[in-house]
Amino acid sequence: MLKVFSLQVLGILFVEAFHCQACVRHTFVVEETPYTRLCSTKNILTVNGLFPGPTLHVHKGDTIIVDVHNKGNYNITIHWHGVKQPGNPWSDGPEYITQCPIQPGGRFKQKIIFSMEEGTLWWHAHSEWWRATVHGAIIIYPKHGTTYPFPLPHAEFPIILGEWWKEDIGKIYNETIQTGGVPNVSDAFTINGQPGDLYPCSKEETFKIKVDDGKTYLLRLINAAVQEIHFFAIAKHNLTVVGTDGSYTKLLKTSYVAISPGQTVDVLLKANEQPDHYYMAARVYSGAPAVAFDNTTTTAVVQYSGYYTPSSPPSLPDLPSYNNTNAEVSFTGSLRSLADENHPIEVPTNISNKMFFTISVNTFPCPNNSCEGPNGTRLATSINNISFVNPSIDILQAYYYHVNGVFGTRFPDFPPLIFNFTAEYLPLYLETPKRGTKVKILDYNATVEIVFQGTNLVGGNDHPMHLHGFSFFVVGSGLGNFDKEKDPLGYNLVDPPLQNTIAVPVNGWTTIRFKACNPGVWFMHCHFDRHMTWGMDMAFVVKNGKGPKAHIKPPPPDMPPC
Repeated sequence: MLKVFSLQVLGILFVEAFHCQACVRHTFVVEETPYTRLCSTKNILTVNGLFPGPTLHVHKGDTIIVDVHNKGNYNITIHWHGVKQPGNPWSDGPEYITQCPIQPGGRFKQKIIFSMEEGTLWWHAHSEWWRATVHGAIIIYPKHGTTYPFPLPHAEFPIILGEWWKEDIGKIYNETIQTGGVPNVSDAFTINGQPGDLYPCSKEETFKIKVDDGKTYLLRLINAAVQEIHFFAIAKHNLTVVGTDGSYTKLLKTSYVAISPGQTVDVLLKANEQPDHYYMAARVYSGAPAVAFDNTTTTAVVQYSGYYTPSSPPSLPDLPSYNNTNAEVSFTGSLRSLADENHPIEVPTNISNKMFFTISVNTFPCPNNSCEGPNGTRLATSINNISFVNPSIDILQAYYYHVNGVFGTRFPDFPPLIFNFTAEYLPLYLETPKRGTKVKILDYNATVEIVFQGTNLVGGNDHPMHLHGFSFFVVGSGLGNFDKEKDPLGYNLVDPPLQNTIAVPVNGWTTIRFKACNPGVWFMHCHFDRHMTWGMDMAFVVKNGKGPKAHIKPPPPDMPPC
């Protein structure tokens, strides 16, 4: 009833706010499409019949409209990952946070407002685990009249790392919820939708890029995998990192890339080796010894043009081992913002809101130890010992229309108990969190510092934490327990990387800073979908500031009903 009433009363404002004559318009039709991988065919959710979905091409500062039409049989939402959407949380996409899902047969015209982003981002479903197949690249070119801060590449290729299950992903999601245990590991990883030569029934469709000797190519890496961090490399070639998460970096030469679910990394590939075929490959990095993972390797082929007899099979790159935490931490810790005259940065130094967030795997007891988590428990996750529960209507709607009882406003700045977070053995009573739907209220323009502290409860793990509505500066990171006296002395406040997703290392910590200059409701969560589903989530509510540009825009007329 609230939704209908709101539409009637504020309809004029809705139309006014959504008016965008100059916007480029796209149509996304979500539908089930048969796809064959690994010798078997199944129906998957796709956008416009494509897996991965269509690539969006925009320029810095553009605004576009995407008409999402749900012709599938399941509720769906679409999130524009890393797009800040200034003042426009209505189109951000996470279900029950900024909208209710688009129901089968429903439509939602989403207005996507680009601002400071430049480089590579992506879009994906943000409901249940449908992003396994509902995802695609967003390429944000420099403003007209400007160019990249590096030599213009000869060509560019989106490289999307994905994850494939022979079983239906919706069924895996439902089984995980029902049993309380861990989901089945995937059967393959993919590069641009294809598993590659090392999997059965896959060789003919392996993704290939053709290169000319001596030319330089821009690879736009996106990790769309549902549950895993990856190492990526190209045999016998070094890569040069030039950007991450829609922001430029200082040049970083490397033999491999570590990339978490949600992250993007832009790299230059110089075709300067003997003309041949070379594998690009990706496989899992996992710092959690007790967690099962898919240990297979996905490949694509870099194919030099010209006349020669190619090696058969092509050579594989030397990827770091699955559990090489030092390799993952070393790569992530080497990133630096470009921070030059044309790309200045402003790292917050006078902090108004300091927070310390423990991020943990947890358990809930089950009747008669009937669940499939450790010792018959139900697996859960938490931030500061609160395991997030989705409300019945979305938080943004409840906040905007002052609906009481949907969420609490006292998300804690610190955990309820201080203990040796990374100790090898921890008492079992610490494993059980509290359930809740709580947000943290921030004043407009507040300067925020968050220390994420991983814990060893149930078993430590890396956690790729993603914040909607903002990019943040990663000013520090380390292994073990955060030392509030010593560790801040080593913060990088000069050229820290600007990201929207950061992997907090297993049993370690990471500190981020950002300025809360975007009014609205903004989700924060682990980008392992199982951890998000289990409760490693919270939301920030940024209050309106002074003047119309510092206010939440009115909602569009076609918000999906709850």
